[in-house]
Amino acid sequence: MTTRRMFVTAALLGAARVPLADAKAAKPARIGFLGNGNEATSTPAVEALRRGLRDQGWIEGQTITIEYRWADGRTDRLQQLTAELVRAKIDVIVVSGIPAIMAAQRATRTIPVVFVALVDPVALGIVRSLARPGGNMTGLASQYEELVTKQLQLLTEAVPNLSRAALLRHTSSEPSILNSAQSAARTLRLDVRTLEVTRETEFDGAFKTAKSAGAGAMLVLPSPYLGAQRARLIEMAARYRMPAFYELRLYVDDGGLMSYGPSTADLYGRSATYVDRILKGANPGDLPIYRPERFELVINEKTARALGLVIPKALLNRADAVI
Repeated sequence: MTTRRMFVTAALLGAARVPLADAKAAKPARIGFLGNGNEATSTPAVEALRRGLRDQGWIEGQTITIEYRWADGRTDRLQQLTAELVRAKIDVIVVSGIPAIMAAQRATRTIPVVFVALVDPVALGIVRSLARPGGNMTGLASQYEELVTKQLQLLTEAVPNLSRAALLRHTSSEPSILNSAQSAARTLRLDVRTLEVTRETEFDGAFKTAKSAGAGAMLVLPSPYLGAQRARLIEMAARYRMPAFYELRLYVDDGGLMSYGPSTADLYGRSATYVDRILKGANPGDLPIYRPERFELVINEKTARALGLVIPKALLNRADAVI
């Protein structure tokens, strides 16, 4: 065999063994991001995902492209938007919240899905187990029942002599979330009234009802819809001078009173590691569900002053961030 023929043969054999990561570098991977709100309300999550991807060597516009779809707080649009991503031949879909996860589950059983959820995905039948999810889904999940007792306890510390509170629930939220909150209230001997809303126009009536019922504070239950409408919720809480507690820091950064829960930046940053591993050939069903170990208490002292509420110094000292 001539030297030239040996060189060509070696080159061809080498090309046949190009690893998947190098192949992805030649052709940008396609990621689908399904946002429950709009581009403005979802900016922190998107930026965290982009940072996480950059840390793994994936640069938007170079080695990856991201197809964005926004539900604008409307859960009825999720199925259509997920179907669009499937038709776009996406390599991995990133979603958050149970309605979006369920929509993705109905839309595809083959395209890998990385999710962020605040409830137990095993109990809801989304995955088989935390250790080996099976199927085409994996991601990050924080079981709300382990958080809500702490949230209500912190609320009673922040609001002196609190005996009655309101639970604000969107009708698309999982019933298990409400059950956990009611159980936690009974444990703390706190009288609660549940107020359900379907659309943004019902927020005013819910706060008015809470005030007339003698609720001294409100716990806003996790909901992608409510998260997308958080500016309006914060406005209502200020108008009715209602101390309100939320599950994510995003609310407090935007003027809400208090939150206790996992870091959104951490969750979406870590979701990028799942996307990276899947793009490099990992089977999503073999990737264990990540459960956050760190939770942050965030207090907006400016909002507290506007409400005429003096947050105990001991509680401020325990906060991870005071705004």
